[in-house]
Amino acid sequence: MSRPVRIGPRAAVALVLVTLIGIAAFGWPLLADRQSGLAHSQDAPWLFAALLPLLVAVVVATVADNGMDAKAVAMLGVLAAVGAALRPLGAGTAGLEPMFFLMVLSARVLGPGFGFVLGSVTMFASALLTGGVGPWMPFQMLAMGWFALGAGLLPGAMGVPPARAKPRAWGRIRGRAELLMLAAYGFVGAFAYGTIMNLQGWVILQGMDQGVSFHAGEPVAANLVRFLAYCLATSVGWDLGRAVLTVVLTLTLGATLLKALRRATRKAAFDAPVAFGPGTGTGRAPVLERGTKGDGG
Repeated sequence: MSRPVRIGPRAAVALVLVTLIGIAAFGWPLLADRQSGLAHSQDAPWLFAALLPLLVAVVVATVADNGMDAKAVAMLGVLAAVGAALRPLGAGTAGLEPMFFLMVLSARVLGPGFGFVLGSVTMFASALLTGGVGPWMPFQMLAMGWFALGAGLLPGAMGVPPARAKPRAWGRIRGRAELLMLAAYGFVGAFAYGTIMNLQGWVILQGMDQGVSFHAGEPVAANLVRFLAYCLATSVGWDLGRAVLTVVLTLTLGATLLKALRRATRKAAFDAPVAFGPGTGTGRAPVLERGTKGDGG
């Protein structure tokens, strides 16, 4: 049975730290006064400098917690490369970005921690590939990481049923119901990603109508009303294209890709323990025992 890459306590702490830093980075301009004179274009390098070590910390903590081995890192590289190659296929055309459905399905199979790192690394690689490096890049890495993290946290992902128990009765969601759930998440998540990224750019745009522009130092509630008006006026159509494409690709290709990812995960046996067999110390080569009977190793 395929199982996601698990999140250990150290990896969980690293994920929480990344998330807290991200929330502060996106939201602090709403609390700044008029004389601050600061914008995301100035804080982006600092965010990037903080984000990269924390992403490495998530990976290292997952490895230390025995949740990710060399095979999982190799799969991370392959999926990130595929996602980076998919992004330019639709970027710049009505918001069509096919990489989003890959992030949803990969995080569903491989887990939230893996999904967060995959989303961030994919966005970083695609920025290098397309020349999209700028003050927005660390914010895109965070937003895509959260998007994939949410997909990995959806219910019914694993659940290992005991003997003779029906998977549905044990809480697992598979088949058509799973695809519909993933498609619904992809639709909502695509809008959430666009909204979060709007917040990053909105606070530094100047010269817009007073009803949709950011006013530093004014109450948060008033600025949020203007932000909502800004999103409705500028990005709903763009986000809709991304959301619809994610739904279409998930419903049409999702079953095949989920099966392939689960087969690869099962063969890789990320959670199978490695132990030395009884031949150790008898003059013969050690025997590696992968997993136990019935665990899919």
